[in-house]
Amino acid sequence: MLMKGKMEAEVVDAELVLPSYLSFKKVQMYEKYPKGQARGRHWKHLKQIIQAENYQNYPPDEPNYVNIESPPSMHPCKKICDITGFEAPYHDPRTNLRYANTEVFKIIRSLPNEYVQRYLALRNAAIVLK
Repeated sequence: MLMKGKMEAEVVDAELVLPSYLSFKKVQMYEKYPKGQARGRHWKHLKQIIQAENYQNYPPDEPNYVNIESPPSMHPCKKICDITGFEAPYHDPRTNLRYANTEVFKIIRSLPNEYVQRYLALRNAAIVLK
């Protein structure tokens, strides 16, 4: 035991002890993130956010995580092609269907009237003929 203490003192005096951090050595993942430590940003689930906040104390018309009601948008809604679902810059005056390109326009013009009425009914733009 006495010998061990003497050897340690000699090693320290001789400066044979390596520094604790070597700049050329690559840092391993287990050294960077010890067990139990989070790796980056911690995300809270919605239930945790709701429990942490006192949303019952807020006025009911104030928007928060609990109520999703919002005022109507100030921007006009996008016009969507009735056939493909893409954005539709064009509108067929004969059938009132919206279309995205010339191929869809050809399909629209070849559709029977009952199919056109079904597409318009899906969009709530159906014309009732008397």
